[in-house]
Amino acid sequence: MATPFSPATTLKPKQNPLQLLLSFRDSSGGGPVCAKCRPRPSRVNVCSWSSAASYVGLQDGTAKFSGKPILTKGLSQRRGGIVRAATIEEIEAEKSLIEKDVKERMEKTIETVRTNFNSIRTGRANPAMLDKIEVEYYGTPVSLKSIAQISTPDASSLLVQPYDKSSLKAIEKAIVSSDLGMTPNNDGEVIRLTLPQLTSERRKELSKVVAKQAEEGKVALRNIRRDALKAYEKLEKEKKLSEDNVKDLSSDLQKLTDEYMKKIDTVFKQKEKELLKV
Repeated sequence: MATPFSPATTLKPKQNPLQLLLSFRDSSGGGPVCAKCRPRPSRVNVCSWSSAASYVGLQDGTAKFSGKPILTKGLSQRRGGIVRAATIEEIEAEKSLIEKDVKERMEKTIETVRTNFNSIRTGRANPAMLDKIEVEYYGTPVSLKSIAQISTPDASSLLVQPYDKSSLKAIEKAIVSSDLGMTPNNDGEVIRLTLPQLTSERRKELSKVVAKQAEEGKVALRNIRRDALKAYEKLEKEKKLSEDNVKDLSSDLQKLTDEYMKKIDTVFKQKEKELLKV
């Protein structure tokens, strides 16, 4: 059965690495016993825990160490009388993973917002307008751009040339079912799309759609920030980070979130300008 240890931890300077003096007690309780003190009947002899060790094994009151650097936080007790402390490297690795995950997810959010914006047509033809079109191809939904070549013969039309002509009808159906507001012209070889002129009213409607998509992107960024904060708080509860550490990391996280919020505002203003430009 694992021996409970006292929560009191004392740093004591010596010539070699700092020694952590931990006191261990058996189930009968009692106060800490110094390693140099005379053993008492109801207590386990105390061992000096070097800061150069990350594992301590207790056998008959004797400590056995494995040489790895430790941090004085993040202590946990496991079966068989083994006490483990998280190393500085492990804690830094956990922090780095959280930061990496945050940046990757925020970058993906910005890309999603851009893709959504590109799928909303302005007055000029753009192959990206068909990016969100999915076609039922042999019973499986696939993106249109994966089964056809899309080009812009001029500023007001799109040309869709499928790699497999048998998919023409399925492509035509997918375009009609979309919210593009364009009527496809299928000549048996290719599909031509002509962009109708946007009315002032339609431009305003599309501007509202873009604003909604921008707000959805911001909500996604806030959710990513929330997840990271929970991860930091978990490390604090595990005694791997101090309260001040978490405050600093939270502040940096907020700055990063604000930075990506500004990116969404920038692409939104660009798209809105395109839509409202007559």
